[in-house]
This record gives sequence, structure tokens and C-alpha cells, in this order.
Amino acid sequence: MEPTPSRLPFVRRLAVPGGRDGRRMLVVAVIDKVGTGLWSGAATLYFHYVAHLSIGQIGLLMGLSGILGIAGPPLAGRLADRFPVTRVLVAAQLARGAALLALLTTNDYVLLVLFSALASLPDRASSVLTKLFAARVAGPHRIRYQAIQRTAVNIGWAVGAAGAAAALTVGTTASYQVLLLANVASYLVIGVLTLRCAEPPSPSRIVTGPGVPPPRAGAATPWRDRRYLAFTGSEIWLFLDDSILQVGIPLWIVHATAAPVGLAPLVLVLNSVLVVALQVPLSRFAATTAAARRLLVPIGAAFLTGGMALAASAGGGPWFATAAVLLAAVAFTLAEILHSLSSWELSIALAPAEAQGAYVGVHGLAQSAQRSLGPVVVGIAVSAGPFAWPVLGATLVAACLAQHRLVGPSDARPAPAPGGRGTPKPAARPVRPPAPSPPNRAQGS
Repeated sequence: MEPTPSRLPFVRRLAVPGGRDGRRMLVVAVIDKVGTGLWSGAATLYFHYVAHLSIGQIGLLMGLSGILGIAGPPLAGRLADRFPVTRVLVAAQLARGAALLALLTTNDYVLLVLFSALASLPDRASSVLTKLFAARVAGPHRIRYQAIQRTAVNIGWAVGAAGAAAALTVGTTASYQVLLLANVASYLVIGVLTLRCAEPPSPSRIVTGPGVPPPRAGAATPWRDRRYLAFTGSEIWLFLDDSILQVGIPLWIVHATAAPVGLAPLVLVLNSVLVVALQVPLSRFAATTAAARRLLVPIGAAFLTGGMALAASAGGGPWFATAAVLLAAVAFTLAEILHSLSSWELSIALAPAEAQGAYVGVHGLAQSAQRSLGPVVVGIAVSAGPFAWPVLGATLVAACLAQHRLVGPSDARPAPAPGGRGTPKPAARPVRPPAPSPPNRAQGS
């Protein structure tokens, strides 16, 4: 018996798109973030107290490793177009664990830089591979899947960070090593779970045989697609919400406002709570390419509101400054949530099916570049004073409008057919009045 209409929507709200493999990859993402949260909260202190590096050496180590990591997304995308994405993802997960485990073997600075850089490459690659798997396994429900995944990984990250905080109260060399080994163990676990996932259909990997034409030569490449490159370039700027929330607002609270210093960690807590609470409900506003394009307008408005609120926070007492900073945090978090939805959909929709991995890999460069550029930009904004925040907000609005123009109405094509095969069914033709003869003529399909 078919479920009643009153019950069906609730069941669908509870369901994770992608079936068993979609649920399994969701578990993979959560375990991954728990392990990352355990190690990320202790990494800097490990290098300082266990490896005995100076603050300057640690900063250089992280900067150099980040540079190599930028190559991870496009490399992963290319490999995912040629090989099963699950196998490439397992290789990246195991490479992350091996490089991290190698840190325990030495305190030599050159080797620590080398191992950290080798860990950064598959780390950045894994995020793109996970995104490709989700887009393929969830098919037309990829936006909802992304929202559920992002909610879950925020919870996983918080659990890992809390575990790291508890372990670091001990402060011994062994406690740091345990956190590192726990992260390595998480890579082994998710590697096994990923191997149990079936390979989702991919339009970029075509099996030739009798009667099946081989893939055409000269497939599309993102490096010659000016529009996609312009889209990715604007994404670098729109991902600044991460640096604003993580770096800019805490520095602004301390240097330019009368708000209490303790507000800085509370801003990050508020950000996590809002993401967990709103990511899935708001995903319905980006269910299609056209809807994702429309989201660029409220995203720009949220960015501008956040910039104005931060500027205002410098001109009042503790209560006013606190309220203004919290308003800015809510605005930038809303921009972050909506942009994650819009970015996810548009990066997939603008990519040709036969080169989906390569295109999404290039799009992954935006987040990697922002991680290097973002802290510099927000640092300049903090130093420049209150007027800099509305100006920064205005540039983010301009980036949203530029994307809105790049993604024209003609790009708002339907989502892929169920199963993620990337080929939507043709729209039904308008039904004309039946002709008098022959009788019982079939209508258009």
C-alpha cells in the first residue's frame, strides 16, 4: 500500500539520500571529522612542546604544507574521472594516515615539513572526492545530502575538539601522541567503510565494448573554460566567511570593541549551533540550479549586514558592542550556510558530465586559496578600522552579483535523473487536442 500523503513528507525528511551507500559515507564523514577534531586542536601544541619548534618554525611549516595542499583538489578531480572514486578516496585516506603517523618518527624540522606537506595533499583531495561521491550517489537530492552531511560533520568536529580539550589537560608527550594515533586510527576505519561502498554511476567513466562508442577525444577541460574559472575565482572571495568568523571577529573583539574577550569563543559556538540547526531546513531553497542562483542575492545581503554590524560594534559600550558582534556573527553564519548550498549546486551544475571530476577539482582550489589568502585579508581589515568592514561587505556583494550574471537562466537546467546518472529526462511536450482520427491516438510522453 502506498504511504498516505500526510506521512510521506515526514518519512522523506528523515531519510538520507543515496540509500545504504549514502548513509555509510555519512558515517565516514563524521568519523573523519571526529579524528580531525582530535588532532587539529593539538597539532600546534604538539609541534611546540613535543617537537620543540619555535612559533616561527610552526608558522612556516603550516604555510609550506598548505601550498602543496593546493594541488590536491584538481589532482583528485582528474583521478576521479579516470578511476573509481571510492578507490581513489581510500588511497587518499590511507595516505593521510601514513603521513601523519610518520610525524612520530622524527623531530627533524625538514622531515616534519615534508610529512606535513604530504599529509596536506591527500587531505585537500579527500574533500573533493567526498563531494563527488555525494553528488553521484544522491543524484537529484544532492543538495539535501550535502546539508545533512555538513550538519553531521559539524557535530563530529565538535566531539573531536572536546575530546582533544579533555586530553590536553594532561599535557604530557604521551597525551599528544595518543591524539595523533587516534586520528590515524580514524583513517583506517573510514578506509574500511569506504571500501564497502558501491561505486556510484559516473558519466565521466564510460565502458567501451561491442556497439558502445569510445569516449570522444578532446573532452572538456576547466582550464580552458573561462566562465568556470571566473566562477571559481569569485568563489575564493565568497569563502572569506570562514576567515572572518575564525580570525577576523576574534581579533576585532580584542582590538577594536568594548565587548568582553570571552565573547570570541562564544561566536564560534554560535556559528556551530546555527549550522547544525539551519543547514538542513535551508537546503530546500537550493534544490535546483535556478534556486541556487537566486540565493546569491540574500547571500550578498547577509555579507553586507555583517560588515555593517562589525563597523558599528566599534562605536559603543560593552552591551552595544556585544549585540553588534553577535548580529555580525549571525549574518556571516547565514551567508556561510546559504553559500555552501549555492556553491555546491552551481559547481556541479556548471560542470559538463564527461569532465565532472576535473571541474569540481578546480573548484576545490577556491577553498584552498582562501585558507592562504583569507587571514591576510581580514587582518588588513582589522588594522584598517571600522570603515573597512562595509567596504569588504560591498566587495562580497559584488562577487555575488558577478556570479549571478555568470550563471544565466539558461544554465538552470533540471537536476540529474534519480541514481545520479547525470542525464535528465526530456521535458514532456505540450499535449495538443486529439485529432479526430485515428481514434484513441496516444498522447505525447
